[in-house]
Amino acid sequence: MELAILIGLPASGKTTFFRQRLAATHVQVSKDLLRRGRQRSGRERERIGEALRAGRSVAVDNTNPTATERGRLIELGRAHGARIVGYFFDVERREALVRNRRREGAERVPDVAIHAAAKRLEPPSVTEGFDELYAVRIGGEGEFRITRLAGPEATRLRSEP
Repeated sequence: MELAILIGLPASGKTTFFRQRLAATHVQVSKDLLRRGRQRSGRERERIGEALRAGRSVAVDNTNPTATERGRLIELGRAHGARIVGYFFDVERREALVRNRRREGAERVPDVAIHAAAKRLEPPSVTEGFDELYAVRIGGEGEFRITRLAGPEATRLRSEP
């Protein structure tokens, strides 16, 4: 059982990565999928806990910008015996802005959301408690290029050329 924490700016590819790589094996938990209003973080934690108690792997598909926010998730995952894997979407702010402008409808966020997230974003470190940590970049053809930053050699997921 795994708790995958997706980390990165809005429009960095987190949700697309989830759909392509994790949807078959993980429950998606995202504040974007929860109703607006107070207590979204509490509802998010409840959904994560429910899935982990049921023995299901979870992918937390949010910006998760700070070590403090990720620490709460790591602590929750550890309490349920989950292996903790981080995916850091290493995208420059200007690239996220361009990608966001290609979005339509509710998927597009105001530019200020990307600027605000960029100011808060702290690149993750294995010292936060990840069992495995990967950097994810988007290649020229839109493919995901994954580099293992820390943890044992991955067998389920390998870097792409």
